[in-house]
Amino acid sequence: MKPHLSKFIIPATALVGSLTASMTCSAQKVAAPSKAPSLTQYVDPYIGTGFHGHVFLGANVPFGAVQLGPMNISEGWDWCSGYHYSDSTIIGFSHTHLSGTGIGDLGDISVMPTTGPVKVIKGTLKNPDKGFFSFFSHKEEQVKPGYYAVRLKRYDIKAELTTTERVGFHQYTFPKSDEAHLIVDLQEGIGWDLATNTHLEKLNDSTLVGYRYSKGWAVDQRLYFAAVFSKPIRNFTSVQVTDSLGNTTPAATGNRIRGVVTFATKAGEKVKLKVGISPVSTDNALANIKAEVPHWNFNKTVAQADASWNKELQKVRIQANDKARLTTFYTALYHTMIAPSVFNDHNGDYWGTDKQVHKNAGFTNLTTFSLWDTYRAAHPLFTILQPERVNDMVSTMLAIYQQQGKLPVWHLMGNETNCMVGYSAVPVVADAYLKGFKGFDANLAYEAMKTTAMRDEPGLKAVRELGFIPANSEVESVSKGLEYAIDDWCIAQMAKKMGKTEDYAYFSKRAKNYENYFDKKVGFMRGRVSQTEWRTPFNPFFSKHMKSDFTEGNPWQYTWLVPQDVEGLIGLLGGEKRFSQKLDSLFVVKGDMGEEASNDISGLIGMYAHGNEPSHHISYMYSYVGQPWKTADQVRFITENFYTTKPDGIIGNEDVGQMSAWHVFSTLGFYPLNPANGAYVFGSPSVTQATVALGGGKTLAIEAKNNSATNKYIQKITLNGKPYTKSYITHQELLRGGKLVFDMGSKPSSTWGVAPADRPKSVMQ
Repeated sequence: MKPHLSKFIIPATALVGSLTASMTCSAQKVAAPSKAPSLTQYVDPYIGTGFHGHVFLGANVPFGAVQLGPMNISEGWDWCSGYHYSDSTIIGFSHTHLSGTGIGDLGDISVMPTTGPVKVIKGTLKNPDKGFFSFFSHKEEQVKPGYYAVRLKRYDIKAELTTTERVGFHQYTFPKSDEAHLIVDLQEGIGWDLATNTHLEKLNDSTLVGYRYSKGWAVDQRLYFAAVFSKPIRNFTSVQVTDSLGNTTPAATGNRIRGVVTFATKAGEKVKLKVGISPVSTDNALANIKAEVPHWNFNKTVAQADASWNKELQKVRIQANDKARLTTFYTALYHTMIAPSVFNDHNGDYWGTDKQVHKNAGFTNLTTFSLWDTYRAAHPLFTILQPERVNDMVSTMLAIYQQQGKLPVWHLMGNETNCMVGYSAVPVVADAYLKGFKGFDANLAYEAMKTTAMRDEPGLKAVRELGFIPANSEVESVSKGLEYAIDDWCIAQMAKKMGKTEDYAYFSKRAKNYENYFDKKVGFMRGRVSQTEWRTPFNPFFSKHMKSDFTEGNPWQYTWLVPQDVEGLIGLLGGEKRFSQKLDSLFVVKGDMGEEASNDISGLIGMYAHGNEPSHHISYMYSYVGQPWKTADQVRFITENFYTTKPDGIIGNEDVGQMSAWHVFSTLGFYPLNPANGAYVFGSPSVTQATVALGGGKTLAIEAKNNSATNKYIQKITLNGKPYTKSYITHQELLRGGKLVFDMGSKPSSTWGVAPADRPKSVMQ
C-alpha cells in the first residue's frame, strides 16, 4: 500500500510474473515434534525479503516497539523496510522498521560500527571510500526470530543484535584497533522519512541521550532514546553534516546530526550497547532499559527473545507432508506478529495523536495499524490466537478516536496517515464486540464507529445524499464506496445487537450501496457519474494507480468486493449459475491492465490478484453457491505456489501481516470471508494435523485424513465425532474446542457443503 513517488515506481510488467514452482509432498510426514524445544527453528525471516514482499529483517519480539535491523544503501519501492535480499550493503542498524508496506518510513536511531579514520556520511556505491558503509555476504549473515548477526567485510566487525519490547541490544566484536567507532546517525531514515530536528548529548562516560523528530508518511514523528555502552567512552563528538562531501561543524542539535563514539579495542573484544526508545522522553527511555535489560548478558536476551517467539508460535502446532509447509506456515505466523507494535513506555506513558503525553491509560497503546489490509484476516486471526491483545488494540483505536475525532485509518507513531480507502477500523471493532470481547467501552466503540461513518470525508457526504460517490468528484470512487458499504454493514450488525433499531435500518441500507456501482449491462462494478450516466470509456481490465475509479485494482477484481452480502451479489450477477460462471472466468481471463497499473497487483491467476488484499476472500465465495471443491482448487494452488521457502516466497506486498494471515488460515483449512460475521468458510487444509490453543485452556485439534497434493477435496467433516455438513464453522463453535476431522479425497464430493442449508450465510444470527 501504497501511494508511491516516482522513485518508488517500477515497471508494471515486473509484477505479473508468479512464483509457480509447486511443492511436492514426500511420503514421510514431517512434524513439529511434540517435545520440540522451540518452533522458531521453522521460521525463515528471509522469506519475503525478495521480490516485492517488503518484510522487515532483523531482531524483534512479538508486537515489540523495537525492530532492530540492517539498512541497505539502496532506496526505492523494494526497500520500504530498509532491506532487500538482492542488496549487499549496510549503512547501519536502526531501531524502527515497517514490515510489508508500500511506503518507506522510520529507520530511527541508526548505529554503524567502523574502524580507522572517522567518516560521518554513508558514501555511495560509485565512491565507497567516501563514506562508512560496508559490504556483506548472506553467507556471513544469520537471522532467526529475536536475533540477527552479520560480518561487515570492510571492518571485519561481527555485528549481533537482539531486543526486548523497547530496547535494542547490540554486540559488536571488533578487531584490534585504536580507532574503533560507533557512528550514531540521527539523520538517516527509510524511504520518505526526513529528519527535521534531532539532538544528541553525552550524559555520562557510558551514556548518550537524545531525540529524533522526523516527517514522512508519519508527518510528525517523535522518538526519544538513551544509549548505554558496556565500556567507558574514550572520546565523543557530535557534529552537523553541512554538505554531501562530509564536511561538518560541531553541534548537538540539527537535522543532520551524527555522533561518533570512539574506543580502543583488543582483537575479538566485544563492545555492547543497549538502546532504549520512548515516544515520550529520554528519562523514560533510560527507565525502559533499566526495566527490561538491567544486565549485560547478551545471550540471555537472545534466549528470552527466542522464548517469547516460541510461546506465541506454540499456539498452533501443525504436522504436514513436507518440511517446506512447516517453514512457510510458521514464518507466516511470525510475520503476523510484527505489528501492531507497542507504542508506550514500560510505565505506561504514550504520545497521543493529540500531541499530548497520556499516563495511566489502562491498556497497552499500539501503533502501525494497516487496517485496509489487516481487517480482512489478520485481526480475525488475533481474535483466536491473541485474545488478550484484542482489547488493547480496540482500546487504542478508541483512544485515537477521542484524540482525533475519528477511528484510525492507517495509524503510525502517533500520526494519522489517512492512507487507503474506507474506515477499516470499523470491521475490527465490530468483530471484537460481536465475538464477545468485553475489555473496552462498547458504548464508546459504537459512538466512534457511527461518528466516523457520518463525517464528510472523502465522499461520505455523497454516500449519504446519493447512495454513491460520483466518479467525477473523487478518485478511486468505486473502491471507496465498496469499502464504505462493508464498514456500514458492520455498524449495522453492532447496532442490531445493541438494540439500536433505527441505526440498524439506516446502516443496513447504506451497506447495500454497493449495488449502485454495479452496471448490469456490462456485468461489472464501474464508476458512476450520476443516476443516469456511467464513466466512459469502460475497460474491465484497465488499472491506473491512484488515478482511476479503483484502488490498486480493476473491475474484474473489485466486482467481488462484497463479502458482507454475497447473496446480494449473486442476485446482481444473475443467480447462482451465472455467478459461478463469472467467478470461473475471473481465474482464467487474460487482459492488459495498462502501463500505469499498480505495482501491488501481483500473484495473478487470470485476473485474480492474490498479491493484493481486495482479492483475498474471493476464492472462498464458491461455497456460497454450493461448490466448495472449486474453493479447494484455488486455495490449494495459492497455498502451494504463492507461499514458498525462498526469499521471493511471498507473491506480493506482505502488508503488515495480512498476506501471511491468509496463509495461516488457509493452511489450517478455513478463512473469515466476511471479516465480522463470526464465521470461517472451509477451503482445503494443507496440514495433516494441527492443534490450536484457544482461550480458557481449550484446544481445537484438527486432523485431515488422507491429505495430499492429490487428495485436496473435503469429502466429509466430523466435529467431536458427529457429522458436520456445513461448509463453514462459527467462531463460537470453534472456541468450544474439541476435534475437527476432515476426510480428504481426490475427487470433489457431490454432497458435502452442497445443500443450501449447509452453505455460508452473510448474517449468521
